[in-house]
Amino acid sequence: MTLGCQKMIGTQFDLTPLKEPLGFIKILEWVFAIFAFGTSGGYTGDAVVNLACNDSSSNATLEFTFSYPFRLNEIPLYKGGVLCNKDVNATFLIGDYSSSVEFFVSIGVLAFLYSMVALVIYVGFLHIYRESNRGPGADFIITCLFAFFWLVSSSAWAQGLQNIIYVTSTEGINYSFKLCASDAKCTVVSHASMGRLNVSVVFGFLNLILWAGNAWFAYKETSWHTSSTGTTAQPGS
Repeated sequence: MTLGCQKMIGTQFDLTPLKEPLGFIKILEWVFAIFAFGTSGGYTGDAVVNLACNDSSSNATLEFTFSYPFRLNEIPLYKGGVLCNKDVNATFLIGDYSSSVEFFVSIGVLAFLYSMVALVIYVGFLHIYRESNRGPGADFIITCLFAFFWLVSSSAWAQGLQNIIYVTSTEGINYSFKLCASDAKCTVVSHASMGRLNVSVVFGFLNLILWAGNAWFAYKETSWHTSSTGTTAQPGS
């Protein structure tokens, strides 16, 4: 009885599952999740705006820095004072885009953690995983949920990023700063680099493809696939 229990709960280290699609794709999901939340979280960008008064009274240079989680409505464009011979109140950028990027980063972190746990199970406890339909069934359902959440979070973050790009552009600054619409010409002369954030969106949709594809291999491990085909499913096939 003791030997039987030890065999059931003991670790059986085997790297073979990593050579099968189920395990290999999970490695890719683990790596791509790191790139997804790593390229969006911790971002900081700087921009410089040149302000030229219409009456040629003076010119000014405005600088602002924005960062993750992109609560731009808390970023001051101008702290207040005299510009173009007018008293100008403190002016902030427009929009709070924290919800979309924080959701995206959260899904990335959770996907990273789940992939790591799944890999440990595949490598060390595959005999328990395949003992009943409970493990493969839960794995399939969770994989489908992650595919759905990657779709939602990546789409939301892609839209949020487009809004951030607009708000920090010349057109967005002119909309935010009313002085630019009437008494001055404002031009963004140094744009914040958005390449890293664009890459994060790409990795988000790549994760969607990976998790959606992995759902099929997770499904083939379940008894649902076996009963639908009337044959015994071949693990990893």
